[in-house]
Amino acid sequence: MSFLIEFWNYLKARRKFWLIPVLLVLLVFGGLIVLSQGSAVAPFIYTLF
Repeated sequence: MSFLIEFWNYLKARRKFWLIPVLLVLLVFGGLIVLSQGSAVAPFIYTLF
């Protein structure tokens, strides 16, 4: 949890708010990969790509 606090402080101090959407997209794709591993949702996720 301290990593997230330090990262947020870094974003505020360096004015790197443009990184937030990039990280959100990476988290969404990571979540899709985790969900697609052996689940019933996998065929629907594969049609997106």
